[in-house]
Amino acid sequence: MKVTTFGNGCFWCTEAIFDQLEGVNKVESGYAGGQVENPTYKQVCTGKTGHAEVIRITFNPEIISYRMLLDVFFSTHDPTTLNRQGADVGTQYRSAIFYHDDEQKAEAEKMVADLEKEKVFENKIVTEITAISNYYVAENYHQDYYNNNKTQGYCQMVINPKIKKFTEKYQSKLKKN
Repeated sequence: MKVTTFGNGCFWCTEAIFDQLEGVNKVESGYAGGQVENPTYKQVCTGKTGHAEVIRITFNPEIISYRMLLDVFFSTHDPTTLNRQGADVGTQYRSAIFYHDDEQKAEAEKMVADLEKEKVFENKIVTEITAISNYYVAENYHQDYYNNNKTQGYCQMVINPKIKKFTEKYQSKLKKN
């Protein structure tokens, strides 16, 4: 198994997406990239901790490649908006790849270069690519949030449309039930 950490907006949304991929063993919501040790959600929401809302993905590279995870990462959020995803605004919602080894760093940088060269996005990609230096697990109520709160308004209005778009595009990569 390998591990990677992505920040691509609200971790409730991103956890729900990556958890559906074949080869992904575990998706955990947390915080990374800041200065405050063991931050709380309330602290991170102030934007003063330096942390981003992230997901830590444990995956089997024999089933799903890191490149495919990057593909999903870049296609399920807007990597061209600085410190914002939709209505979620602040440094805690920045687009970030926290790589765990030199191979992940090189692959992430190559992916950005390829996307820029192909002009996939109208605007420049602002995704931060940084070595993972710290990671803190988010509070229990954030874990598996979507699956535990599907009828909640945010899940209905924000997460469901993202999941629908994702599952249509990546049907062949989804876990078989």
